[in-house]
Amino acid sequence: MDKKIILASASPRRKELMTLAGYTFEVKVSEKEECYKSNIPEEIVKELALQKAEDVAGRTAKKKLVVIGADTVVAVDQEILGKPKTEEEAFAMIRKIAGRTHQVYTGVAVLNFDDTGKCTVASHAVKTDVTVYPMTDKEIQTYLSSEEVMDKAGAYGIQGRFAVFIEKIDGDYYNVMGLPISYLYHVLEDGNQLAEESDVLRTVGK
Repeated sequence: MDKKIILASASPRRKELMTLAGYTFEVKVSEKEECYKSNIPEEIVKELALQKAEDVAGRTAKKKLVVIGADTVVAVDQEILGKPKTEEEAFAMIRKIAGRTHQVYTGVAVLNFDDTGKCTVASHAVKTDVTVYPMTDKEIQTYLSSEEVMDKAGAYGIQGRFAVFIEKIDGDYYNVMGLPISYLYHVLEDGNQLAEESDVLRTVGK
């Protein structure tokens, strides 16, 4: 791609996946306070991903530019488990997902500006089902004592020590890490795929 790429996220997992995919990019973090109207996890992540991308794009010269926003939530029975604020909250989150299947949703928004400033917007959410083995309170506490979980939705990272508690996943593994990189690749490289996969696809003027 011959355009400048900006990742509107400070997530180290998203940066790692973008790098592994071979992209050269900058990181600019959204300064806008997160807010959303929906109470449906799939819609919430799409709203927040688009907000992040639009905020960063609004502070950048908008020609031959791609801005990528992303947001991830963990949900159990449609109840959203965000990033824990305390160890007690993290413990409660892990206890809630242990021994059952939960969902991880990542919203991805791609703002693609051409050399005239016209922008094509793609917005989509990817869902992965994750089943966790039953865990004892001691296992939960040991995990929380050995991992940094405060920056992770649902208080766990699938790529870390929590992997031993994952029974199975149904869907995109990298989506659980925070970025469905294969979807994003096809959005960036294949316009037809973008049109087929995106829930929102629109073109706006300068």
